[in-house]
Amino acid sequence: MGLNDTPASERKHIGIFGRRNAGKSSVINAMTGQDLAIVSEVKGTTTDPVQKSMELLPLGPVVMIDTPGLDDSGDLGSLRTEKAYQVLNKTDIALLVVDGTVGMTDEDYEILDMIREKTIPCAIIMNKADLVDENRKKETAPDEDEVSEPVIWVSATDQTNIYELKELVGSLVPEEEQRLKLVGDLLSPMDYVVLVIPIDKAAPKGRLILPEQQTIRDILEAGAISVVTRNTELKETLSSLGQKPAMVITDSQAFEQVAAEVPEDIPLTSFSILQSRYKGDLKHQVEGARTLSTLEEGDTILISEGCTHHRQCEDIGTVKLPGWIKKFTGKDINFEFSSGTGFPTDLSKYKLIVHCGACMLNEKEMQHRIRCAKDAGVPITNYGTAIAYMNGILERSIAMFDL
Repeated sequence: MGLNDTPASERKHIGIFGRRNAGKSSVINAMTGQDLAIVSEVKGTTTDPVQKSMELLPLGPVVMIDTPGLDDSGDLGSLRTEKAYQVLNKTDIALLVVDGTVGMTDEDYEILDMIREKTIPCAIIMNKADLVDENRKKETAPDEDEVSEPVIWVSATDQTNIYELKELVGSLVPEEEQRLKLVGDLLSPMDYVVLVIPIDKAAPKGRLILPEQQTIRDILEAGAISVVTRNTELKETLSSLGQKPAMVITDSQAFEQVAAEVPEDIPLTSFSILQSRYKGDLKHQVEGARTLSTLEEGDTILISEGCTHHRQCEDIGTVKLPGWIKKFTGKDINFEFSSGTGFPTDLSKYKLIVHCGACMLNEKEMQHRIRCAKDAGVPITNYGTAIAYMNGILERSIAMFDL
């Protein structure tokens, strides 16, 4: 990721839905002025959700998600349609593209009902305006008694109303409540913040991982000073600062060592806990961490990550965490794993879900996963809170937050 890039998790996600050959991909290309999506007369060209990060005025940085047709048929088609529906879990703005020569169909109304159920801002795009005369438009346009969403006629072919469509999409962004900063709201100008970043086999060569980059940026925006060190130089770093830091933020894997070396009067937390506070539900995930003490022989834990990456021998999700949990509980615990967009629909078998910090997921999707866990009655925590709890430092690591 370039230093000037907005991470996909921080961009508005615009989901494009509709039947096959309604012109979803053509509308995306027309809105962006680029050939981002494959366009073909053959039905079902888009077989999987395809997302592209880009700048879209007047919104700014967004992720456009092109989805398979909702009327895809057969067993494979059903799987593709299910993937399209799953995109709703990460969608901030929904665009329903309708073939204007045909009008709204049962599939269109079905996805519209789901969009409404999830309270996602939505616009209905009647495409192929160049092929429909005014009388036919009156026949195929959705009934005003059945839809309250804004409706706009466009043509991806001759660019009719594409500018107006982009302005409409910009107006759909809800006025957001004041969102917490990642860490900046806890700092004052010229505060020192020590960031502890181990460099081990799992550390990416030549770069910092996203939570570390985001934290540094937030500290800078607060006018504070970030001091970055490895865990192996932490003692020397603290003694050489010349003043007490406002806080220490550590990679969760080094929590035990860092807690032992950082004086009790210096606030301490982790990147993962900050991510939970930022886009998750820290209070609920703290409660989930305490479930670790109630686990019994043979219980099953789901360890879920929001990204996919090459797993090395000391991978935290599949190796370190299971080992730490077994050691802490003294029980023979079973583990299952999910990564990327994969998240089980049936959570009933799990006694606990341990999720990563979710830096690669947008807030909408992380909140969806937490909601699914709550609905299933399954406790959910994240890496940082779980590790802090197992090391007996959870209360210290959340003391600076108003929970």
